[in-house]
Amino acid sequence: MNSAQADAYLRRIGAQHPAWPTSDVLRELQLRHLETVPFENLSIHLAEEIVLEERRLLDKLVGAHRGGFCYELNGAFGALLGALGFDVTLLAARVYGKEGMLGIPYDHLALRVRTVDGGDWLTDVGFGAHSHYPLAFGGRGEQKDPGGTFRIVESGPDTAGVRGPGTSREDSDLDVVRDGKAQYRMEVRPRVLKDFVVGAWWHSTSPESHFARSLVCSRVTEEGGRITLSGRKFTVTTADGAKEVLELATDEEVLDTYRERFGIELERVPEVRARA
Repeated sequence: MNSAQADAYLRRIGAQHPAWPTSDVLRELQLRHLETVPFENLSIHLAEEIVLEERRLLDKLVGAHRGGFCYELNGAFGALLGALGFDVTLLAARVYGKEGMLGIPYDHLALRVRTVDGGDWLTDVGFGAHSHYPLAFGGRGEQKDPGGTFRIVESGPDTAGVRGPGTSREDSDLDVVRDGKAQYRMEVRPRVLKDFVVGAWWHSTSPESHFARSLVCSRVTEEGGRITLSGRKFTVTTADGAKEVLELATDEEVLDTYRERFGIELERVPEVRARA
């Protein structure tokens, strides 16, 4: 990413070009990203190709003022952070599902980010409802955040009895826990963006993928809550967890909500496509 592209990305999220890649800067950039770039899977249901290449991600998030899901959001954000001087490592994770079962390999993409002031952080702008600020990567105690109480802990064996601790603490898988519930399991081995192509394809096409079976568009609000549009159901969640749900009756209302609340201009309402 060149400097002009980085500046355009920063304008997209309402941030100034930082003087130094510090922990405080990272905190600000993550929050601004969550408030301005929606977590959404609309491309899957608009028959739009999802391409995990830096230029294509910038075209979508910055040029077209769209959002995306984890591979796109964290892939693009990681590229921005790298251009700003942060030390960024892409990490693969598997998401916990029903009964504690782990999802597919390359189920999720997260970022490990190191800063010039000695910070070592888990940064994630692509997991829907998650921490608003980076989490201390090496911290093993509770970490309070507007999004909940988080912990990063060394993993035990999964439900199949494998993928537990490595040969040392440095190479063990890590579980990210929110409010006492495990969210996803990370490997610490560095990855590159193209490693996640198969995961993105599976989530875009498999009838077992919740992304292929449902619509979502969501972002953090400036007040610390969240707004979410799922099909025709618009949900406003306040910072203290209170919810208000509104059913949108017409296509015009749906398109207006995408435009006015998420900054997304669409020509037609996305609909979940029938799958075998």
